[in-house]
Amino acid sequence: MKKVFVLAALAIAAVPSMAQVKYAVSGTYAEDGKKVYLIDQLTEKKIDSTLVADNKFSFTGTADQDALMSIKAEKQRWEMQFFNDGTPLIVNLSDSTLQGSHQNERLAKFVVQMDMPRKRFSDMTEHLSEAEIEARMDEISDEMNKMLDEMKAIALKAFNEERNSLIPVAFAGFYFLENGTEAYDELVKQQVVFAGHPYLKKMRDDVEALTRPADSQKTAFIGQPYTDLEMADPDGKMHRISELVGKGKYVLVDFWASWCGPCRAEMPNVLEAYNLYHDKGFEVVGVSFDQKKEAWVKAIGQLNMPWLQISDLKGWQCAAAPIYKIDGIPDNILIDPQGKIIDRGLRGKVLHRRLQQLLAE
Repeated sequence: MKKVFVLAALAIAAVPSMAQVKYAVSGTYAEDGKKVYLIDQLTEKKIDSTLVADNKFSFTGTADQDALMSIKAEKQRWEMQFFNDGTPLIVNLSDSTLQGSHQNERLAKFVVQMDMPRKRFSDMTEHLSEAEIEARMDEISDEMNKMLDEMKAIALKAFNEERNSLIPVAFAGFYFLENGTEAYDELVKQQVVFAGHPYLKKMRDDVEALTRPADSQKTAFIGQPYTDLEMADPDGKMHRISELVGKGKYVLVDFWASWCGPCRAEMPNVLEAYNLYHDKGFEVVGVSFDQKKEAWVKAIGQLNMPWLQISDLKGWQCAAAPIYKIDGIPDNILIDPQGKIIDRGLRGKVLHRRLQQLLAE
């Protein structure tokens, strides 16, 4: 409890001034007549809009000092982010360039880098039919892995290289998804200059709600005994989770499917954890939400998963869904040696840190 109060005090001390600061944004865009929006990233609301005339637009007004804001043209996914630091901005929405303070110019370069892998993946997939996506699932999964890895690397680069500016705030979502929301407490403890920015806290709360929603049906299972499941492996032999639980090991029950892109993207991380901690008392059992046995078996081989795999091949009618309130995958539960569920939804480095806590020599 003492630690909580200390961290809270540090966070309060680090909160920047909420004084109102004038902004002046002038810009160009190649499409006359299109609407351009000014967006507050904290509230996710459009606070102003204007029409492009003679390829030009502008915004003036006041907002909180250092508020994270963005400019976006209608029907465009791209957003030009900036901090309201009082320096006038000149933006070009056609070529994604920005002139302003050194901080905002640096931020723009990171944003452009972050958007490149997303755009590459979007260009590859946005026009594909469901049948084409299924036929090219392996290729798409590989590209998704590349995209996520590149975006996480860019976020990490921003946090490492820009610790004396506000720039990391803009990439906090990816940072917390990769490092866990506990990383927020560490940033506050270190008293980095951006620790008190409200958008950092928002991203921490958003990721927490996304990965481990408080008081949900899912987290209600934590602290409760697990419920056994019995399904067939790829050879048709029946297995129970209880074959692994209660033998002095921690067991991760991993809910996934061959058609689930995020599941496939996460699997190399689970494999890495398995290889690192299996000899120390860590087991995994995969429970698939597949319907087609051929696709399920093929994915097991492609993803190099050496642990027990079971499925009733009923898709979303899988017996595990009502038992563990599964409404989306990937998902997982971690069971301790006594058969109690001690965690859920462990992904990325969060899984590794949890296992390190439990199995450190």
